[in-house]
Amino acid sequence: MQNQSNALTTVFIAEIKRRLFEESVFRLKKCLAELTDEQIWYRPNMASNSVGNLVLHLHGNVRQWVVAGLGKNKDVRERQEEFDEQGPVSVAKMLADIDQLMLEVDAILDNTIVADLLEVRNVQGFQESGLSILVHITEHFSYHVGQMTYIVKMLKAKDMGYYDGHDLEAK
Repeated sequence: MQNQSNALTTVFIAEIKRRLFEESVFRLKKCLAELTDEQIWYRPNMASNSVGNLVLHLHGNVRQWVVAGLGKNKDVRERQEEFDEQGPVSVAKMLADIDQLMLEVDAILDNTIVADLLEVRNVQGFQESGLSILVHITEHFSYHVGQMTYIVKMLKAKDMGYYDGHDLEAK
């Protein structure tokens, strides 16, 4: 049973890494590369977020949930600042911050064991297992990258080509 638990943990962590690093972070960077600084900080209204705000928000969310929550480091997040920022924060800085964060996340994931996935922690006022933390950040990251993608498509009238080279009609 222990071998199966370890195997399941290994497969689960590999899938989380694939979805985060190969899909979501890749797409986030592709969105940023398509936009000017002005477009990155564009908000259609004050109830909406800019792409820049979404990048800052994802950085804060992943740091809080994975680095502080799963990794048991100090929670230093100031969530409202992610949405109050009007920009411009340079693309280079945002990308460097995301890259550094993902190195930290990768190290935490590499050291995650079955007990870490089962242990319940307080994160952002919620009681979450390590497993639920990883599901949350994966879906949350993907959700906001989807919003960024929509903004790019709206502003640039172009397909992002995420599935170029794949037959999506395959059965």
